[in-house]
Amino acid sequence: MTERLTPVEQALVTARAAGVHDRCQDLARRWRVTVTESFETESSLIAYGECDREPVVLKVVKKPCDEWRSGEVARAFGGRGVVRVLEHDDGAALFERIVPGTALVEVTKDGRDTAATEILADVIASMSPDAAPYWCPTVSDWARGFTWYVDNGNAQIPAPLVRRASEIYTEFCETQRSTRLLHGDLQHYNVLRDHHRGWLAIDPKGVVGEVEYEVGALLRNPAELPAILSSPATIEQRVRTLSSRLGLDAGRALRWGFAQAVLSAIWYLEDGYSIDASNPSLQLARAIDALFGSVGGQTPFASI
Repeated sequence: MTERLTPVEQALVTARAAGVHDRCQDLARRWRVTVTESFETESSLIAYGECDREPVVLKVVKKPCDEWRSGEVARAFGGRGVVRVLEHDDGAALFERIVPGTALVEVTKDGRDTAATEILADVIASMSPDAAPYWCPTVSDWARGFTWYVDNGNAQIPAPLVRRASEIYTEFCETQRSTRLLHGDLQHYNVLRDHHRGWLAIDPKGVVGEVEYEVGALLRNPAELPAILSSPATIEQRVRTLSSRLGLDAGRALRWGFAQAVLSAIWYLEDGYSIDASNPSLQLARAIDALFGSVGGQTPFASI
């Protein structure tokens, strides 16, 4: 059931919607965009149009969040494996339009998850970023979610799972090797196919860490297919494919994936939602935890 808003709350929603539409019109004029259609998501207003006869996408974020400076993050990748950004401002960016824009999730839904994983590996390999923006968080900064969960006395996630995830996350933050700017949310919904440029990442959050960290988001997706992402066979196939194609430490990638899955569930709680055992991130965390247990606490990738 949809919760009924108070008159004051409805007025705020209406004012915010008007504000984002006004800003979109202002930016379209400034950046010489002819808008042909637009739609809203929970967090943004998306406008399709043309600029200098080229198809573009104007994205305006409704309020400060982890997408607020995605244009600046995308620019740091210089179009290498990531959609090109043409203009950007705080809370807004103008991107090249990816055509036809088929999402990678469709490949997994078509029963070709190994192919999807290979595509993700190729995208990661092509993402050669410049220096991260000065304000960009590190993976250590994101660890604050564990502290928030413990301090709030929440019990929706089993305490032993949170403890193990927090310990691994803390240890790995301290033992990272080479770090760089990462996408931060590289997964099946954020990779689209372009007729000319191939598969490209969109909507980078931006975080600084080792490349093994980048694997975490794709391991817990597609969220709509929890039976696939939590399958031990799928987990092992994905990590083996990524580590062999990218030269990653498979054990670290898997343990990062476990720790991030628990952290992702915590973020869901931070956003005000409730979770239970059916949560996809928790299903993945339990599946990886079981993999550790099945080999005596060791990573199942010792041979790599």
